[in-house]
Amino acid sequence: MLYTPIQFRNVELKNRWVMSPMCMYSCENGMANDFHFVHYGSRAQGGTGLIVIEATGVEPRGRITNHCMGIWNDEQAEKLQRIVEFVHTHSDSKIGIQLAHAGRKGSTWNNHQISIEEGWETIAPSSIPYHPSERIPHVLTTDEVKGLVLNFKEAARRAVKAGFDIIELHGAHGYLIHQFLSPLSNIRTDEYGGSFENRIRFLLEIVEAVNEELNAETALFVRISGTEYAENGWDIESSVALAKVLKDYSVDLVDVSSGGNIHGAKISVFDGYQVPFSSQIRNEAAVKTGAVGLITEVEQAEEILQNGNADLIFVAREILRNPYIAVQGSFEMKEECFFPHQYTRAKISS
Repeated sequence: MLYTPIQFRNVELKNRWVMSPMCMYSCENGMANDFHFVHYGSRAQGGTGLIVIEATGVEPRGRITNHCMGIWNDEQAEKLQRIVEFVHTHSDSKIGIQLAHAGRKGSTWNNHQISIEEGWETIAPSSIPYHPSERIPHVLTTDEVKGLVLNFKEAARRAVKAGFDIIELHGAHGYLIHQFLSPLSNIRTDEYGGSFENRIRFLLEIVEAVNEELNAETALFVRISGTEYAENGWDIESSVALAKVLKDYSVDLVDVSSGGNIHGAKISVFDGYQVPFSSQIRNEAAVKTGAVGLITEVEQAEEILQNGNADLIFVAREILRNPYIAVQGSFEMKEECFFPHQYTRAKISS
């Protein structure tokens, strides 16, 4: 199944390998550069079915660090378009972008919050910092929340114009959307807090706004944390319920990760440790899902698909170590995969 095509709207992926979005901390003023061109282009040459550009801020405060990617202006989008055009011209990979806002986890460097003078004032649904040592984030007003929805919408418009095939919304890992979802980081008493329906409202408004910018040629994914490993927090049952709603809102796939919102949460990490969350959401919500988290072997990835635990395999650290995991896996499994014609003399016959 790893080398079987799959379709989202009119976007067909040639195989189920996905380069998971991973921050590279290598931008100036949110701008992609030659490093990013080579970094993402090399994974396309390696046969990856879908490449997802790292978390990309929809406004300057949306970045995790001041060296993270941005798409809050047209110049940034034009730099990204160069990468998109290379991928489309020189491979059969599709390419997506993860639109993100760090919220209270922004203005950091080396996992420590930097000063407002060096960084910026962070924002959040409630006056709860991620770590007790950090400054209190600015609590968003209702009007400011609405403004952020428009930021996501404008970012999606730029991404579509740049030619991206897939938009992914980052609702995981304790960043702003996740902060709204969780009752541990969201204690608001207005329309964006309290009940499950209110806490998911921010995400749903973003989904609606972004979908207004999309058509059948651009699909929509949402990344969530299946659980945040904390008592009375966001859990797998909440994720299943959210996935059912997202399906009704024309979300094409739920990319299932976990954790990131509660400092010091105890997480048992092992090969494929997040796959059960993807499986439960896929089977109970009847939505397509992506599995991620210590997936390192071709056989392991194939087994996840064969067992009905996911529809796509998101690979992170392993694809940093080996940009050619997809094409090398095809040799091992005797399957067809994109191979650069310039490299034909090195192709292993199946």
